[in-house]
Amino acid sequence: MDAAVHVLVFPWPRQGHINPMLHFATALVDAGLQVTFLHTEHNLRRLPQAPLPPRLRLLSIPDGLPDDHPRSFLELLESMRKTSSAAYRALLLSADAPVTCVVADGTMPFAIDVAEELGIPALAFATHSACSYLALLSMPKLVELGETPFPADDLVCGVPGMEGFLRRRDLPRGLYCTEQGEGDPWMLKLAEVTARSSKACALILNTTTSMEQPALAHIASRTSDVFAVGPLHARSRLTASASLWQEDDGCMAWLDSHEDQSVVYVSLGSRAVITHEQFTEFLSGLVATGYAFLWALRPDMVQMTSSTLLREAIGAVEGGKAHVVEWAPQRDVLRHRAVGCFLREAMVSDEIRGVAQAMAQQLRLDVAQVGSSSSELERLVRFIRELSIRSC
Repeated sequence: MDAAVHVLVFPWPRQGHINPMLHFATALVDAGLQVTFLHTEHNLRRLPQAPLPPRLRLLSIPDGLPDDHPRSFLELLESMRKTSSAAYRALLLSADAPVTCVVADGTMPFAIDVAEELGIPALAFATHSACSYLALLSMPKLVELGETPFPADDLVCGVPGMEGFLRRRDLPRGLYCTEQGEGDPWMLKLAEVTARSSKACALILNTTTSMEQPALAHIASRTSDVFAVGPLHARSRLTASASLWQEDDGCMAWLDSHEDQSVVYVSLGSRAVITHEQFTEFLSGLVATGYAFLWALRPDMVQMTSSTLLREAIGAVEGGKAHVVEWAPQRDVLRHRAVGCFLREAMVSDEIRGVAQAMAQQLRLDVAQVGSSSSELERLVRFIRELSIRSC
């Protein structure tokens, strides 16, 4: 172990951010670095007790909100900026082993700012794709050109490298801004923090050069350095669950009873909330496909409706073709032979499946020992070591 290097990894406290950053932390441990993974107290209490790799330590700080708070994006971000930043600063100053480098989720610019104020080099981590990151970086240009989201196939010119295929209908609706400068506060804030994260001493993306080389090249021209080290889950040896919800693995036996690629797996994520009308319409559509489906249905996902009533509605589907759990072991479900479709799509066509299989093969090459992502990870580890030496 390199005792002179101590990396603190600080994810945005959402499931979709924790997972890749925990795989990233494990990769750093495998490279011989000492790593601390920083949760919020609210999330750490919810995590299952499971063994972690040696040299990977979990710590937590408060997020400033009561346990029963819904934690919307803007409220959580503001609370963490005001409350968590002080605890975070104190942790960096008092760590038993001095922190020599911080890797913080780009959603939290304060985490990068505080570290740099203390003389600790800080890198930003983006969990979304390079194309998404570049679109958010390009938001001022999109507004200037009037290329707001609209249900049309007009090509967008304001995102470099995507002029030939990005359509206005592909843009997030929240990018819309009126002439008075109004717009979706959530999307405006996300664009703001993305722009700020690009100013860190380096940017880490959970993607690979083979998939997004043009977007990565344009991002590189607007940042100090970019490391494309993904897909991190494909190289990770981490087996412990990092789920904030209790996983119901009883669904695996239900999947075992179905033929290959015959089940639709439905999961709308950890934060989505829909109306009862939307739930009913979605359920009707699933039933109409004629396929069996497994639905991960959180108790708080459908507004103003008890989970018991939702389960009864799904349970009424004829022929036992539906199975519902509050949360599923998603990685295992997606790997199961019976699952042929994820989310809303009908069964995947042979053509699309062939493309997906080709992509999977390329990604396996990328994370192999001499692959592009493995080379980028090695370069990143060297970069972190050099930064740590300079900061000592």
